[in-house]
Amino acid sequence: MDVVYRLGQATAAEAEALLEDRPGLDTVRVTLRKLEKKGHVRHRRDGRRHVYVPVVPAERATQRALRNLVKTFFAGSPSHAILSMLDLSSSELSQAELDEIARWIEQERGETS
Repeated sequence: MDVVYRLGQATAAEAEALLEDRPGLDTVRVTLRKLEKKGHVRHRRDGRRHVYVPVVPAERATQRALRNLVKTFFAGSPSHAILSMLDLSSSELSQAELDEIARWIEQERGETS
């Protein structure tokens, strides 16, 4: 999906060429067909090629994926997910990122007070 979002549209060959692990063209085709069955992409024909375009906006897909991740790995607890992410990247966070996180927390506190 990332490649299709990045390009705006993609054939299986274009998507496969941009994937780091180069899973193989048949694997990419099967994956794109599965994504189409799930309603994430649709295709149009361009000669013999299928050109896939996203159906779900990237932001909505990201939110769905995050909700699923939190439900699956963190027993539905966003705070556990956030704390795990912060723990993994604590040495990699810049001061600007820490400030952004602090601002977000303060904003959330203000809205719930």
